[in-house]
Amino acid sequence: MTESAPQTILITGSAGFVGSHLVERFLNEGHTVIGVDNYISGQRQNTELFLTHPRFRFIQADVSLGIPYTGEALDWVLHFASPASPPHYQEFPVETLMVGAQGTQHGLELALKHGAKFFLASTSEVYGDPHVHPQPESYWGHVNPNGLRSCYDEAKRYAEAMTMAYHRAKGVDTRIIRIFNTYGPRMRADDGRVITNFVHQALRGEALTIYGDGLQTRSFQYVDDLVEGIVRLMGVSYHEPVNLGNPTEFTMLELADVVREIIDPELAVVYQAAPSDDPQQRKPDISRAQELLGWTPQVALAQGLQRMTQTIQQTVLCDATD
Repeated sequence: MTESAPQTILITGSAGFVGSHLVERFLNEGHTVIGVDNYISGQRQNTELFLTHPRFRFIQADVSLGIPYTGEALDWVLHFASPASPPHYQEFPVETLMVGAQGTQHGLELALKHGAKFFLASTSEVYGDPHVHPQPESYWGHVNPNGLRSCYDEAKRYAEAMTMAYHRAKGVDTRIIRIFNTYGPRMRADDGRVITNFVHQALRGEALTIYGDGLQTRSFQYVDDLVEGIVRLMGVSYHEPVNLGNPTEFTMLELADVVREIIDPELAVVYQAAPSDDPQQRKPDISRAQELLGWTPQVALAQGLQRMTQTIQQTVLCDATD
């Protein structure tokens, strides 16, 4: 993508955490970007970052109802619209299912109409609470189809099936990524995922809340690494799912120690009951991405957390002086 001629790229979920970083990357590379979001979990300030850019256009719309785009031919449709944190998708379970189902189909139909390529943002949640560790793309998962998390897990599994159906039956040139835990600037303060919770609690001088015994694991990638993997996958012809995540695994207790070391070593830790269907282990097998894309995450957890913390502190300072 970096070396290609300028392209026209439509991104659903453009006001979201990952979506906004993609908008920034593509604008910096000289492409034209059409952002689409209904702000159910996206942030207006993420759109406002780009509104004055001559190659950015924004459409406020619910892609589950359709994508009201009229304009020049598209080269890519990137479908990143969906609530992604447990508090948000559990607050909007029907909307989450619909954006995975109807939203995905509307994006695929738009790509088909324009002869564009289609890129689906899926998730490591398709693996559920895995019985295979680490998780390769060939693993079919262990998912509760009607639990509290099922609205997100099954929406993404359906979206993958829909994407592959359009590829096989209608010839749409598709890509699928499974995103593992990602963090960085522009995450909502009320995101509800562990890094956001820990960082904001620490900056407020509060105890860090651990759910369960703290021995459950996650693997955390910085958003810049994810964006680089996405761009590289756009540059190759490959249609099966590809894991994008950092394979360095941390327990929640270890993560708390890293956050305290960066922000305040004196902070306490408090425990609450673990949420329903919370996966006990999460670690990607990224050998496919390494072989296919030459991609490996570059940003270590402590380095990424320092960047994220500094950005939050700068934002708070700017807000206080406005």
